[in-house]
Amino acid sequence: MRRKTTRTQPWHPHAWQVQSLLLAYPDERFEQRLALAARVAATLPEPVAHPLLRFTAHAGRTAGADLATAYVATFDHRKRCCPYLTYYAHGDTRKRGLALLRLKQTYAAAGRRLTDDELPDHLAVVLEFAATDPAAGHRLLTEHRAGLELLRLALTDDAAPWSHVLDSVSATLPALAGDDREAVLRLAAQGPPEEQVGLDPYASPVFLSDPVVGGPR
Repeated sequence: MRRKTTRTQPWHPHAWQVQSLLLAYPDERFEQRLALAARVAATLPEPVAHPLLRFTAHAGRTAGADLATAYVATFDHRKRCCPYLTYYAHGDTRKRGLALLRLKQTYAAAGRRLTDDELPDHLAVVLEFAATDPAAGHRLLTEHRAGLELLRLALTDDAAPWSHVLDSVSATLPALAGDDREAVLRLAAQGPPEEQVGLDPYASPVFLSDPVVGGPR
C-alpha cells in the first residue's frame, strides 16, 4: 500500500524539485537534468522514488527527439492531460483568470518572479515553487488535489510515461478525502466549466487553443 503523507517532510523539497524537472519540456538540457533527477530520486522514500526511477529509466532509453514529440502529443494536444492546474477547476473562464492572478501574487509575496514563458499554474512551475517554499507549495498542491488526480488518471489511461511522475507527486500529498473524491468524479463526468469570456484583463495566460501550450521550455 502506498504511503501517504499529511504534512511537509524534510525530503519534500527534493522530491518536488525532481518532479518539476521531469515535468518540464525535454529540451537539449534534459539529459543533464535526468541524470541529476535519478541521483536525487534514489535518496527519497520508496513510494516517491520508485515511480520517479521508472520514469528516468524510460526517458534514459528514449531518444530525446522522441521524448519531446511524445511530450507535445501528450500535454499540448490532449485537454484531458492538461498540465495547467487551474483549468480543471475553472476551465477557460473569468474565474481561472482570477486564480492565475492569485497564484502570481502568492509567488511574488515569496520573492518568486516568473519568466515570460512560464505560466503560474503549470504543474512544473507549482512544484518548483513548492521546492523553495514547502509550506505554501504544499497548500497549493493540496488545493488542486482533485485536478492532480484527474491528470494522473488521464496519463495512466494513456500509458504516458509522465504518469509515473504524477504517481510520485501524489505520494507526497494527503490521501484523497471525501470532498476530493467527489470533485474528481464530478470533473471526470462534467469536465471544466466552459465559459469563454472575462479573461482579457489577464492576457498573459495561454490557453489550450494557443500554439505554444505545453509548459516551461
